[in-house]
Amino acid sequence: MTFERTRAPYRISTDTALLDLDVIHAFLRESYWSPGLPRHVLERAVANSLNFGLYDDRAQIGFARVCTDSATFAYLMDVFVLPAYRGRGLSVWLMEAVMSHPDLQGLRIFRLATRDAHGLYEKVGFRRVANAAPLMEISDPEIYMRAKEQTA
Repeated sequence: MTFERTRAPYRISTDTALLDLDVIHAFLRESYWSPGLPRHVLERAVANSLNFGLYDDRAQIGFARVCTDSATFAYLMDVFVLPAYRGRGLSVWLMEAVMSHPDLQGLRIFRLATRDAHGLYEKVGFRRVANAAPLMEISDPEIYMRAKEQTA
């Protein structure tokens, strides 16, 4: 079932058919969190995520995606609003829509990582991890760049 919110002339929708992967890919491959992101990796990520497209009429102007089991855990990522549309409250509205999605209610843990947008996420209830010591990860931030070099 598609989840939508409208605030004319803008719309947020989880309808994956509406996503403009060219716009999303162009932004994400230049972002600090996924530099060099290959298009096929984005396509696989979108296919396996709960996606929120932000649109001005039919033009994609923002995006967020959530990996979740829809019961206990969710991880928010790839949130952006195109620079030309910033300063209009759209990022807060996008996050409010994400947080109100029925599949994301009653979760035990909802996580994200950000380098520079703590204020945005705090507006919708996120807090810094009080005790990060139990958290572990495998991180390879250069994976896309190395893959690009190997195929060149």
